[in-house]
Amino acid sequence: MSETVQEKAPESVEQRVLRVIATTRRVPLETVRADSTFEELGIDSLDRINILFELEGEFDIEIDDEQAKQVTTLQQMIEGITLLLAAKEARSAS
Repeated sequence: MSETVQEKAPESVEQRVLRVIATTRRVPLETVRADSTFEELGIDSLDRINILFELEGEFDIEIDDEQAKQVTTLQQMIEGITLLLAAKEARSAS
């Protein structure tokens, strides 16, 4: 009998952001949605700093503090990280 080994598809940016937030906040991943706001998740300014630090490590990027202060939803965060990753890829390709 042969077993097929199924490779896990790599996590999307959204999945990774949601996982980091759930882990940092110590809440079940199912409770963290892309359309959630920081307020809905009870994320305060200290939590934001911790989350930004963890996201920078997860994606190997630098997030501008001033731009991060403008973010109020997880979707905005996901979009911002996607842009930073695209810019990082463009720099490394040139």
